[in-house]
Amino acid sequence: MKAAVWYKSGDVRVEDKDCKEIRSNEVMIRVAWTGICGSDLHEYLEGPITIPVDKPDPLTGQQAPLTMGHEFTGVVEEIGSDVTTYQKGDKVIINPLLTHGNKDPEYDIYDGFNFIGLGQDGGFADYAIVPQKNVYALPAGMSLDEAALAEPSAVAVQAIKEGQLRSGQTVAIFGAGPIGLLTAIAAKAAGASKIVVFDLSESRLKKALQVGATHAIHSGEQNPLEFMKEEEPDGFDVSFEVAGVEATFNQAIKVTKTRGMVVIVSIFPEKVSFSPIDLTNSGVKITSSAAYEPAVFQKTIDMMASGEFDAKDIITNHILLEDIVEKGFEALKHDKTEVKILVELSGEK
Repeated sequence: MKAAVWYKSGDVRVEDKDCKEIRSNEVMIRVAWTGICGSDLHEYLEGPITIPVDKPDPLTGQQAPLTMGHEFTGVVEEIGSDVTTYQKGDKVIINPLLTHGNKDPEYDIYDGFNFIGLGQDGGFADYAIVPQKNVYALPAGMSLDEAALAEPSAVAVQAIKEGQLRSGQTVAIFGAGPIGLLTAIAAKAAGASKIVVFDLSESRLKKALQVGATHAIHSGEQNPLEFMKEEEPDGFDVSFEVAGVEATFNQAIKVTKTRGMVVIVSIFPEKVSFSPIDLTNSGVKITSSAAYEPAVFQKTIDMMASGEFDAKDIITNHILLEDIVEKGFEALKHDKTEVKILVELSGEK
C-alpha cells in the first residue's frame, strides 16, 4: 500500500509499505479521508515533537519512521477475532488518542498519551490498523470527508469545557488557524455572546467571521489590549491561546477579565516568558487542553451530525496522497489562505 512516512523534520516520503498483521482486538480500516493537522505540520517543520525517535513509544512500541495521519475516517475492511462491535463495510471515524486507560477519563488523558499517526502508524495510507476501542460509528447522513474533522473539532469542544465557558459569556481567541476557527465554532455552539478572533491573516479573519466569530481583528493593525479596552472594558470571560507564540500568550492574559480563564490550546515550539504579576494582580487563571475525553469525542460527533457544530467551511482543499508534501505541508507553511486540507485516500463518501 501507499503511505506517507515521517523520517525526520522536513523528510516525509510517500512510499510503498506493507500493512502489519491484524491482531484479535484490532480493526483494519480502508482509509477514505485524512486531514492534515497542525500537529502534523509541526512534526514536518520542527519535529520530532511527539513522534518517538530514540526509543519505541511506551504505549505503542513503535518509533520513527512511521506513517503519519491521525484525523481520518474510512470503511472497515477486516476485523480481529475478538471484535464484535463492527463488521466489514461499516463506515467509521477514528479517535486516534492512545492512553494507558488506568484512570477515570478526565485524568486518563493526562496519564501519558500519544496518537495513532504520531506514536504509531496512522491514516496517511491506503489502510490503517487500529484498536477496536478507537473506532466510532459514522452517523447516518454524515459524510466521511466531513467526519474527518471530528478529531480536531473534539480538541475545540474539550477546550471549551476546560475553559468552563457558559452561555452568554464573552470569548477572545488568539489564532485563526484550524483549531482557532474550530474553537470559534465550539464557542458559538456553547452560546457565547461575543467571539473575537485575533490574527495576522486577512483571509483567515474572513474565515473566522464566516464560521461564527462576531469580530475578527487584525492584531498587527489594532492592538488586542486596546481593542479590549474599547469593546469589552472589563475584559473577556474566557480567552483561548491558539497561536503558540509569546506575544499572543501574554495578550491572552491581559485581555481576560478579573478571575477569568485563559486556555492554552496551541503547541508552543519554543519557551515563552511572562510576568506572573499579571496573574496575581488580576486573579486570572490559566489552564490547558490538548487531548479529549472519549465522551467529548462522541459528543462532538453527535453535535456535527445534528448540525449544531458545522465545521465543513474550514476545509479549503482536497489533495491526493502523492501530493502531501508540496500541496499539503508546504502549502500550509507558505499559504495562509489554506486552513484545513484533506488528503484523499479511497475518496469514499
